[in-house]
Amino acid sequence: MATIRHEFYETDEKLTLSIFDKGADPEQVKVTFEPRKFSYANGEKTLVLEPLRGQIDPSKSDYTVGKVKVEVRFAKMALGRWGALVGDSPDPLAPAPVSAAPASSAPRKPRKNWDGITSEILSSEKPVSPDQDPNAGGDAAVNEFFQKLYADADEDTRRAMMKSFSESGGTTLSTNWDEVKKSKVEVKPPEGSEWKKWAA
Repeated sequence: MATIRHEFYETDEKLTLSIFDKGADPEQVKVTFEPRKFSYANGEKTLVLEPLRGQIDPSKSDYTVGKVKVEVRFAKMALGRWGALVGDSPDPLAPAPVSAAPASSAPRKPRKNWDGITSEILSSEKPVSPDQDPNAGGDAAVNEFFQKLYADADEDTRRAMMKSFSESGGTTLSTNWDEVKKSKVEVKPPEGSEWKKWAA
């Protein structure tokens, strides 16, 4: 009997096995699902996987016979990745052996409250003002400034800001509607930069 070429891929819920048996007749293919064993037979070609790395649900597992391969879908009983098809890893669904050793009476160390420590450190830090550091706040401070400017502006100023920013490709921002409404706003890239218009 010849062992057949196969490969698999998996998610946390399912494992899909591809058995490369070109031209397999669906009438001749025999597949058996067991919780920790899988067997495939098609004439002289066989594949037995035992023990499977994890437990499967035979009632939810299925297969399809295609022209080039047979695709088998295993429904995993426990979520998680196996990493391999077969292996002697302990079955997570098997009852755990009861230990005869008595429970330790040693006192346990108290656990650290890391969330409390983090919030304590963050609350003790004082925010740096722009007087102390000119770069304080970074992009957030700049964005906040422009949002406040836009929110407090009249309708003409808002219109000027939108038109100048969109027509200049973000290189110019004007608040003077009388100047902006006359013509299209030119693109003015920063010094040392070159403006390129990309084809759509």
